Amino acid sequence: MMQSSLGFPIETMLVFVVLALAAIIVDLYAHHNDKPISLKNAIIWSLFWIIVALGFALFLYIHHGSTTASLFIAGYVLEKALSVDNLFVIMAIFSWFSVPNNYRHRLLYWGVIGAIIFRAIFVVIGTGLLYLSPWMELAFSILVACTGIIMLKNQDNGQDLKDYSNHLTFRIAKRIFPSYPKIVGHHILLTKKQLDIELAKPENSNLVGKIPKSIFYATPLFSCIVVIELSDVIFAFDSVPAVIAVSQEPLIVYSSMIFAILGLRTMYFILQAMKQYLAHLDKAIICLLFFIAGKLALNASNHLFGYGIDIDPITSLYIVLSTLALGIIASIICPKNKVR
Repeated sequence: MMQSSLGFPIETMLVFVVLALAAIIVDLYAHHNDKPISLKNAIIWSLFWIIVALGFALFLYIHHGSTTASLFIAGYVLEKALSVDNLFVIMAIFSWFSVPNNYRHRLLYWGVIGAIIFRAIFVVIGTGLLYLSPWMELAFSILVACTGIIMLKNQDNGQDLKDYSNHLTFRIAKRIFPSYPKIVGHHILLTKKQLDIELAKPENSNLVGKIPKSIFYATPLFSCIVVIELSDVIFAFDSVPAVIAVSQEPLIVYSSMIFAILGLRTMYFILQAMKQYLAHLDKAIICLLFFIAGKLALNASNHLFGYGIDIDPITSLYIVLSTLALGIIASIICPKNKVR
């Protein structure tokens, strides 16, 4: 068999690519409309992604032995655990942007695509750029903490944001890219024709003449995707070295990450669906955001100044699960209709 530059036969690489692409196409076909994903549906699709990953692990076991398969599973589980933090940050980002539930799965697709690209780049360069991590961790910890504060202040405000003119990201985006301050269906970018149709509506008359001419115009969903991609880059600084520590084989590292990331989208909807039924889960999520912010700040301080704590993935996972359990228990003991 021909060997690739990654140390595995070409056939193994083709199996990985074909299996991942086939699963993505099936998932895209099943969720091509703008309907919210139910808890039952999310659980079924989560199991689907786990089965796909185990299928690839079985292929590695048969063709390359138990050691290779066990390294893949170890990397897969580690990436899943490390992705939990990112999952809660994404939920906070959607809340911050007031993204309607029926559009969130589309944005998560773009987040997954970005994650696939960034993981490929990071795996190729190894840890060569990770010296930037401490400063970026410190900056992002502040952003996550601010997001937690915003969620805490807006806890009782269940209304969707209709006009993003005063939103921080819109004010930043319009300086570098022509932007339209309202969500238009699931569109990330608008063409000139689509913009003219929106501006022709009576409720948008105040925007006429205020938007510079361009070929495309970014909607608030575009800004949301940018923030999601930024969060993934930050968390990749932690996950890539951790998985590389398990195995130095690029294909094992990359495939374990990709299969874990592909299942992250449906994990989000399990959590989102639970949030709809559990009154106090949102409070637990806010607590977790402050934990994530503190974790990033402590890690950065330890790397930069030698003072701080590196919280390992297992401890982090225990804290996440314990906090969620407390939120669930509180919801059972004191349901929403009893809260004043």
